[in-house]
This record gives sequence, C-alpha cells and structure tokens, in this order.
Amino acid sequence: MSRRIAVLGAGTMGHGIAHAAIAAGCETRLFDVDQSSLDRAVAAVGDILGKGAALGKITKEEAALNLGRLHPSTALGPVLGDADFVIEAAPERLDLKLELFAAIDALAPASAIVTSNTSALSITELAATLRRPARVAGMHFFNPVHKMKLIEIVRGLETSDATLDAVREVAAAMGKETVLVRESPGFITTRVNASIGNEAFYMLMEGVASAGDIDKALKLGLNHPMGPFELVDLVGLDTRLSILEYLHRTLGEKYRPCPLLVQYVRAGRLGRKVGRGVYEYPR
Repeated sequence: MSRRIAVLGAGTMGHGIAHAAIAAGCETRLFDVDQSSLDRAVAAVGDILGKGAALGKITKEEAALNLGRLHPSTALGPVLGDADFVIEAAPERLDLKLELFAAIDALAPASAIVTSNTSALSITELAATLRRPARVAGMHFFNPVHKMKLIEIVRGLETSDATLDAVREVAAAMGKETVLVRESPGFITTRVNASIGNEAFYMLMEGVASAGDIDKALKLGLNHPMGPFELVDLVGLDTRLSILEYLHRTLGEKYRPCPLLVQYVRAGRLGRKVGRGVYEYPR
C-alpha cells in the first residue's frame, strides 16, 4: 500500500495500530503529546518486529524496513499535514477525541479518511465536528493488535460508501477481517463483553465462585480464550467502568456497573498496568 497513515495516540492501542500500518507497507506518523510515550511505543513496535523475526515470520531486513516507516512526533502539524488516512487512538474520553478531531479538521487534507479507534463512543458525534463528516468511520481494533484478527468498522449517520471501501482496503492490507456495524452504543463486541464482565463481577460480589473459577469455567466450558477477569485486567478496570457507565446512560439499567467493579477502581486496582486488578501481577 502507498497510503500515508497518521496514528494519533501512542498508548497500547496506538503503538499496536502503528505496527499494523507499517507492516502493511504504509509510511506511518505516530503522534503523542508525551515524548516518553512515543519512545516506549517505538520500543514496543521494535520488540514486536524482533519477535516476528526470531520466529521466522519476517526477515531481519524486513523488520528493519518496517521500523524505518515509523515516524514519531510530538507535533500534530507534520503528522497530519500530508496524511491521507487518519486513525485516532486516544484514550476513551470524548473530550480528548473531540479535541483531536478539531485538529484533524484544521490540519489534515480535506480528502483524508478519518477513523476513530473508539470501542463505544458515537462516530456520528465525532464526525459532526468535521466539515466533511462523510469521510469519518469507526475502526475498532482489539488488543493486542498484532495478534487479534478483527476490526469492527462502524458506520456513522453520514459515513459514505467510499469511506467504508477505503477503511476495508486498509484493514485488508493489515491482514485483518472486518465486520460492519451500524452505529450503536458499544457496537457488537464491547456491548457483549461489557455484559459478560459485569455479570462476572456480580457473581464474585455475591460469592457464587472465586475469580479463578469463574475465569476457568468460561475458558473450559464456553471456549473463551480468556476469562472475564483476565480480560478486564488486561483492558483496564477503569476503561471497563467508563464503558459501562456510557452504556448505562445510553442503553439503560441492565448495564449499571457492578458496585464491586466501582469499588476496585476507587481503590486503584486498575489491572495489569498498575500491577493489581482482580489479580496481582509482579512488577
């Protein structure tokens, strides 16, 4: 592919998306306001490429060539100035995403396709901030991006067919499978996962079973690759709570967050990223 891709946000999802973009042959500019986050992101992408070379999936030369396509920057202007495809990957906060969309409208070419890696927020609301909302779609990746095959493509109210075609083209070049979702809170996977995870917390709070046994039951009985508590520790309990609060506001009472989840977040038990969530992790 010859696209010039801008990825906005260098966190866990951002660096994973950047890796997928360079592996697809795209010149990729990665933006973050924090230089240390960019440094960690480039190192993480290098680790993914290095492991791929060690396993024989790519050559060392291909790994070096891919890494050479990655251009980190703390300045939005150079990142967006000549991009023809933008992937916003900021944390799941509407105010942050709206701020970035305003910058995209001001700095990116008017023809650029604009996508958001939101897992629950309204694509239509984000698109409304741009002068050409037809060029906006959702592009929901999954963690870890280099291992997970799915991208949920989300069609907003005014998303054009040409935009969807462009998003499918990029996803295919990244080696991903796609599903198309009409905009709805939580799309497909987030909505189902939020329900499963919230119910698991209710069972833990009620003493139905231990966290380990609940995880084991879903892995061995329902063939889930990860248990709900393993997954929430990976995603982040604060992220899951934010999603549930949004679904509760938009879809009603059945998505009310379990009080135990709220308590864990207030206690700072946010998951792997801090060394303690439902489980504890060595740091």
